[in-house]
Amino acid sequence: MATSNDFYQTPLNSRYSSSEMKYLFSPRNRFSTWRSLWLWLAQSQKELGLPITDEAIEQMKAHLTIQDEEFEVAAEEEKRRRHDVMAHVHAYGQVAPAAAGIIHWGATSCYCTDNADLIFLRDGLDILIPKLAVVVDKLAGFAKEYKDLPCLGFTHGQPAQLVTVGKRASLWIQDLLMDLRNLERARDDLRFRGVKGTTGTQASFLQIFNGDHDKVEQLDELVTEKAGFNSAFIISSQTYSRKIDVDVSNALGSFGSTCERIGIDIRHLAMLKELEEPFEKDQIGSSAMAYKRNPMRSERLCSLGRHLQNLPKDALDTYSAQWFERSLDDSAIRRISIPELYLSADACLILLNNITSGFVVYPEVIRRHVNDELPFMATENVIMACVKKGLSRQDAHEEIRVLSHQAADNVKKHGKNNDLLERIRRTEFFAPILGELDALLDPSTFTGRAPQQVEKFVSTEVKNALKPYEAALAKAETSALHV
Repeated sequence: MATSNDFYQTPLNSRYSSSEMKYLFSPRNRFSTWRSLWLWLAQSQKELGLPITDEAIEQMKAHLTIQDEEFEVAAEEEKRRRHDVMAHVHAYGQVAPAAAGIIHWGATSCYCTDNADLIFLRDGLDILIPKLAVVVDKLAGFAKEYKDLPCLGFTHGQPAQLVTVGKRASLWIQDLLMDLRNLERARDDLRFRGVKGTTGTQASFLQIFNGDHDKVEQLDELVTEKAGFNSAFIISSQTYSRKIDVDVSNALGSFGSTCERIGIDIRHLAMLKELEEPFEKDQIGSSAMAYKRNPMRSERLCSLGRHLQNLPKDALDTYSAQWFERSLDDSAIRRISIPELYLSADACLILLNNITSGFVVYPEVIRRHVNDELPFMATENVIMACVKKGLSRQDAHEEIRVLSHQAADNVKKHGKNNDLLERIRRTEFFAPILGELDALLDPSTFTGRAPQQVEKFVSTEVKNALKPYEAALAKAETSALHV
């Protein structure tokens, strides 16, 4: 007998995303949400005087959650009718017979499908946004802890002026705060489609209420309120504008690019052995090379982030391809791409939470890398100190130039350590400043205002952004990876 192992499953569902996000886009939640929409419509119509019985409403309430056996009924109906919404209208009517004649009264299919999708877009963002806030909070704690630890900066992939470990983490936080703002705005901009009829004119509802425009508007407002939205679009076609999908997708896709960007930095730092993601006691890095500690979490983050940032193209293409008031070529692609957007973003947040909860920093390795490059970076300080002692700036520059090239040759051609400092100490010209040499090479004097920048950033911008999520932060836990 065939089991679930005999059929393809998306890894987003079987491996990577959370139970709450998987349930949000599950068939049970989707079709139960349709039933809620039909109930809200019937209740509102009854409140406005239409002849709908109490029994009908009670039966609809009693069967809001679709049961397993009802899926089979709906599947048979859809096979016969080739229409998913009408299949579920009939399935719902079978368990709520008193309401069978008024379910979907005046509505079009998009009353169910589009309003449900808007609910899923909103509820999905409500799942994602607090998770993102938790990641920002974890990274903020890490940034503060390591705000004073000097490390090599890199520009063009080459060692550059020193930064600090905490300052680099603040760069990640700043990008994530942009994502937090984008997701908040996308959620807050969402409005309900409401009850608009077949082409958005509300003609069917105007007919039901015998030309009473006020009651049609009240109906729209009542259903919108029951669905938990503050307002509905005044203007729509048969569907809500697919531009809304573009808006939400772009915000999520942008977050995906941040995930890959951060993941790449972590992988590079792991390659330098300066920082590692968590590595469990029994974890295996390689099936062949037993010593390896591969950054598999960050690699997966890059992979899923890359997938996420490419999904907005589906929404862009679908929006631009729509015909007049509606064409059905938007349906199949949205069934795939919208859940994938949310499941991918959710999976990325699980990874970010897990990684940032267990960073391992290796200060001695970082210090060694700094010391390998610092003598070259300190040459300007040495020259300035010579001038203060009355030596010629040009003479000091020439002495440093010659010694620097000799030290560089020693490193590049002979694979030896950078011995510029020893060469300076052995050169009589620099005798007046030798007592200051150690102070001139203190790494903390090369990080500028990095520690102060981190402190200010975390205590102002980060703190203000996270204030609405204090409850979520208080109960935050480390996300576990299933695989």
